[in-house]
Amino acid sequence: MSGNLLQTPIEYLKGVGPARAELLKKELGIFTYRDLINFFPNRYIDKTRFYKIAELQRNSSDVQVVGKIVHLKTVEQKRGKRLVADFIDDTGRMELVWFRGHKWIRENLKLNTPYVIFGKTNWFNGMFSMPHPEMELASDYKNNLRTAMQPVYSSTELLAKKGVTNRVMMKFIQEALKQTGFRFSESLSDELISDLKLISKSEALFNIHFPKNQELLAKAQFRLKFEELFYIQLQLLRRNLLHKRKIKGFNFDKVGSNFNDFYQQHLPFDLTDAQKRVIKEIRSDLGSGAQMNRLLQGDVGSGKTIVALMSMFMALDNGFQACLMAPTEILSVQHYNGLVELCKELNTSIYLLTGSTKTSKRKEIHEKLENGEIDILIGTHALIEDKVKFKNLGLAIVDEQHRFGVAQRAKLWKKNIVPPHVLVMTATPIPRTLAMSVYGDLDISVIDELPPGRKPVKTVHRYDSNRLKVFRFIREEIEKGRQVYIVYPLIQESEKMDYKDLMDGYESIAREFPDFQLSIVHGQMKPADKDYEMERFVKGETQIMVATTVIEVGVNVPNASVMIIESAERFGLSQLHQLRGRVGRGADQSYCILMTSHKLSEDSKTRISTMTATTDGFEIAEVDLKLRGPGDLMGTQQSGVLNLKIADVVKDNDILKAARAYASALLKEDPDLSLEKNAVIKNSYSRLMKNKTIWNYIS
Repeated sequence: MSGNLLQTPIEYLKGVGPARAELLKKELGIFTYRDLINFFPNRYIDKTRFYKIAELQRNSSDVQVVGKIVHLKTVEQKRGKRLVADFIDDTGRMELVWFRGHKWIRENLKLNTPYVIFGKTNWFNGMFSMPHPEMELASDYKNNLRTAMQPVYSSTELLAKKGVTNRVMMKFIQEALKQTGFRFSESLSDELISDLKLISKSEALFNIHFPKNQELLAKAQFRLKFEELFYIQLQLLRRNLLHKRKIKGFNFDKVGSNFNDFYQQHLPFDLTDAQKRVIKEIRSDLGSGAQMNRLLQGDVGSGKTIVALMSMFMALDNGFQACLMAPTEILSVQHYNGLVELCKELNTSIYLLTGSTKTSKRKEIHEKLENGEIDILIGTHALIEDKVKFKNLGLAIVDEQHRFGVAQRAKLWKKNIVPPHVLVMTATPIPRTLAMSVYGDLDISVIDELPPGRKPVKTVHRYDSNRLKVFRFIREEIEKGRQVYIVYPLIQESEKMDYKDLMDGYESIAREFPDFQLSIVHGQMKPADKDYEMERFVKGETQIMVATTVIEVGVNVPNASVMIIESAERFGLSQLHQLRGRVGRGADQSYCILMTSHKLSEDSKTRISTMTATTDGFEIAEVDLKLRGPGDLMGTQQSGVLNLKIADVVKDNDILKAARAYASALLKEDPDLSLEKNAVIKNSYSRLMKNKTIWNYIS
């Protein structure tokens, strides 16, 4: 099928015209014939099957039944009347009900004559009934030409109001398909089609709109989902490949005294197998001659910091500097203290640069950085200011990368003529499926085991009515010398209300524990006041920290063993998991208590039960993905990523893996798509790239 017809503006399609075209453009983003044909149904009404009355289920789905009407009666009700028919087949009896149009229906219905009825069933007074059924004489039904499964398209209020109903959409699509002669040029290679036993593009497009049966529908869906995911993966993997080819990186060819000395003499504990595996992956990237672009995922407490430090030692061993950028001052100070402690026996020079670094100190850092006296610089966004110049930055590590914009990261790259190697770290577990789509152009490493000796945090759910018992437990823990977090939700829209909740909570805790010291931290405070309160808690001067979610990232207080989350039903799963990760950092058993009211939605129940059942961040992220969908999980700025026409990265996980494997194998064999057998793929790929229909992914 020539692409030209498919590019025809939608107003030229029979029955559309300028006014309806405007509606289709504005409401559904349909501008051309191609857009219309790629506007796929979101469900189907299956008229391939006839049910017996005895087989009906109480699930309010649309069903089709053959039987006859044996009796008609009018029933008085509060407002007006209803017409009720007794409808039977050889297995049972049900009622058909009409609330309007009685006269016409009575005159036209035939008693004791077979009808095919279709509609939604209700269960009422021990019997099934069907209001306002679609009806057709069985004799007419046999003679009419129809597709057995009817497509249902998503619509909007305005379309319905202007008379663009589902039936009208079906007519438009039928007309567009007819004009194309049901022939579409193939977009996958013969090899892929035969390997995966796919139906042709033309068959797939016809059967996605007007499937003859369930089996053909399944084949059409598989074919179109595979194709969509295949081209996205092809783009991401190709971008990674071109990046490696085009952007040369420093070649760190030796592992020298910094790395070996630390590993052999000063490592405070044995590395887990996962840490060893990740260090190997990083080491092979750093020696490959191409710029490293790797995402390191690891749950809270899995030991990403040690991996980061050992990667930095590889840079130092090859005569380069390294830097670590964190999103907040508190977190960068914590990284700094942690690394200084780990390197105290070594002569590594580590400096800290944040917004509150004094001017004189700043000047000293700028000078030492440029003449190479600083090995490792840790800091916040202050690292990317133009004044900050390295002598030779070889490795840049970005922590909690989703908090930095792409532009901010790009500034780090520009610190050298040859861009430094980049390691992006996150403690927010991203499900494998999503990582493949969102960070598909980064290489991914995962630390998926916790260091030995870490006790999993015990998580329990308590209702508000058990509050006194919870207070008793807090007192017992503090008397053992431990510290406690009590966290309140903070949701932007209702900040005033949340602030009141927080202050009420603070006052009731102060009344309950007059003999303990309290800290309070919330978003309305000045950064300096926040840091002061945090500092008091870190030093153990206060026993209870009352806070909003500002403490979710990164603060390490090994002595804090209890995390109480108030109104836990108002938090998302990943937030609950991040908050729980604030405790369980010392050797003692730690606890996380989720407090909720008795009124919980189904989703809230799922979140709470997931939290109490597992501490595995990846498992939690999978549940979160199912509950919230991919767009929400990645935050709004990244939801466009998954603006997919037919595939769903959660439900079609297996198809996504297959698509990635095939795209990867194809590029291994033919990185430039220059082989004759891949000409079809190259053409489709170029067209998609030109029309920007492969969504430009992040990173």
